[in-house]
Amino acid sequence: MLEIINIVSEDARLYGFKRVKHIEVLVGDFSNVLPDAMELAFDYFRKEGYGILSEKTELSIIREAAKAKCQSCMHEFEPDYRIALCPNCGLTDCLLVSGETFRVESYEGSDEDESET
Repeated sequence: MLEIINIVSEDARLYGFKRVKHIEVLVGDFSNVLPDAMELAFDYFRKEGYGILSEKTELSIIREAAKAKCQSCMHEFEPDYRIALCPNCGLTDCLLVSGETFRVESYEGSDEDESET
């Protein structure tokens, strides 16, 4: 979470923002990121006013479902694990096509100090 805040703060400063009001993060089911832990860390950094966050800054986490596609029969399905059997043909020739994403989707900034609002 700290790296996300640093990246957003650095980019926001380039655009002249003094505060970040909202951060939206996309987290895949297989991204090895725990959304609850992200929220806990975000709350801590927000309360500390780290970077250009304020106590009013909000975090939205968008969950990306894991999807796989069998390379043998081309069947798409939601796997329970990274390595999965195709429920259609029973083979393990499957590729994960979504669910590993971890990125900042967007953020909203303000060029006003919090004391001005």
